[in-house]
This record gives sequence, structure tokens and C-alpha cells, in this order.
Amino acid sequence: MESDEEVPIYSVKENRTVPMKRCRLSDEEWRRRLNPTQYAVARGHGTEPAFANEYNANKRRGIYTCVCCGIDLFSSDDKFESGTGWPSFSRPVAETNVYEVRDTAYGMTRDEVRCRRCDAHLGHVFPDGPPPTGKRYCMNSASLRFDEA
Repeated sequence: MESDEEVPIYSVKENRTVPMKRCRLSDEEWRRRLNPTQYAVARGHGTEPAFANEYNANKRRGIYTCVCCGIDLFSSDDKFESGTGWPSFSRPVAETNVYEVRDTAYGMTRDEVRCRRCDAHLGHVFPDGPPPTGKRYCMNSASLRFDEA
């Protein structure tokens, strides 16, 4: 179900920011749309195992989209090998497509990254990435879909 509230979302295909309605579904609807791992990670703020996920070693060119609502999130052009076991990116396709929330779970303080349109948990961002951003967006494959170029 889309709400009446709109958010600015950058579309890689259109090469522009477009207003999109927020995607708000019931817990029951999310469970129907997602497999158990996707649901546990994207809706339950979980984490998949390091080195045992679909996109960590993916070298193909394309765009990583939100598994829940389909918006563009990360480009393979910004993907790098971080050695952490999760797909890592130096930046999102646009700052408007994600937002950050302080996460203090498990006795740590981290910045959680969420989808701007549907609030899906994507992963965390850390200040130890490559130039020019110096950021490492450490994402869960279960929260992403890959569209090959």
C-alpha cells in the first residue's frame, strides 16, 4: 500500500529525481512478499552471515535496488572489496534514496542505513571507506536485488 506522502527518489534510468509515494505495508503483507531471510533482514533489522550472501563477490555491472520497494540504491561502479564479507559501496546512487538512523544494538554505536521509500533495513555505514567519500556502505544482500546492466 502506498501512502499519500511523497518522497524524492533518484531514478538511474530516468537520470533525475522523481516524487514517489511512500511504500507502507502491513507486517503480514511484507511476510507474503519476501522470503524468510529477506523479511528477517529488511523488515526485522537482521544481518546475514558474512561471506555467505548473494552479492558479496558479485562483479557484474548494474544497479542494486531495494528488495522491498524496488528503488535504485547502489551502483556497481561504487562497489568495492572491503574484506568484510558483505557487499560494500562508497556511496548510494543518491543521498535522497537512503537515510541513516543511530543504531545502539549489541552494545555498539553504528549508523544504520534504511531505504527512504519503505524504511527497509539495508545495512550500516562506516567512516573507513575509499576516497573520495571515505565511507563504507556495508549492505546486506538479502535487502537488495541486482539489475544487471
